Amino acid sequence: MTPAVPSSLVAALGLAALRGATLAEVDAAAALQHRTDRKYLLPVDRARLLVEGLSASHHVLDLGGRRTTGYLSTYFDTEGLGAWRAHVQRRRRRWKVRTRLYAEDGLCRVEVKTKDGRGATVKHALRAPTHAYGRLDEHAAEFVDGVLRTAGVPVTTAALTPAAEVRYVRAALADLDHGSRVTLDGHLTCHRDGRTAALDPGHVLVETKGGARPAPADRLLLRLGARPVSLSKYIVGQSLLTPSLPGNDMRRIARAHFTTRTEPVPSPERTTAA
Repeated sequence: MTPAVPSSLVAALGLAALRGATLAEVDAAAALQHRTDRKYLLPVDRARLLVEGLSASHHVLDLGGRRTTGYLSTYFDTEGLGAWRAHVQRRRRRWKVRTRLYAEDGLCRVEVKTKDGRGATVKHALRAPTHAYGRLDEHAAEFVDGVLRTAGVPVTTAALTPAAEVRYVRAALADLDHGSRVTLDGHLTCHRDGRTAALDPGHVLVETKGGARPAPADRLLLRLGARPVSLSKYIVGQSLLTPSLPGNDMRRIARAHFTTRTEPVPSPERTTAA
């Protein structure tokens, strides 16, 4: 089972009307590993207006006719949820460690995200075997430890265990001329210990990824009445699914757009990339 039926997001956002771009084209123009991210929670109807407004300058990532991808991400944290606490306390040295599976393609990566001295996000990634999703083997641990050590984060993989899984369906838009990207995530859920937190299906999470100055997408979002929010999928999930954690601004935002429930979480089908 992938996180949701991708075609519904394609139709809801009007993605079929955009020009397509290959993964190689998007990576060549807009594979930003050192970037400024801005996030917005947007009703689906306004997200469609955003897509329409960007159609002249942006392409949609098209993978052999498929315009969305199912993502599954297992986040790792310390026993005391050090990554969660560093984020909600807005510490300078924030970090996240996860394994990510691209469901339809069976591709897996180990990713480490940190903040630099200017507050920009720096992402490091390592390709991993599909069967390694959800765990950190010796090779992955060496990679993660090296990135965290270089970033000055006093944590090693020996202290990390799987803390939550996030699932969603993503569409990716890219301005091939100027190197900025926009992602739209729908059918977003977070899972921990048999409980699920789900984003209202009438909303999508929009992220702009570019330089320090707002991109055209940010200016269009402003005209559509959207304002940036401080929101992390993992942080929201933990905030809602672990009641013992202290209250925080993100939990208050999340309660207006997310619901929680208790139910078995089916294992996703994982295909092997050709």
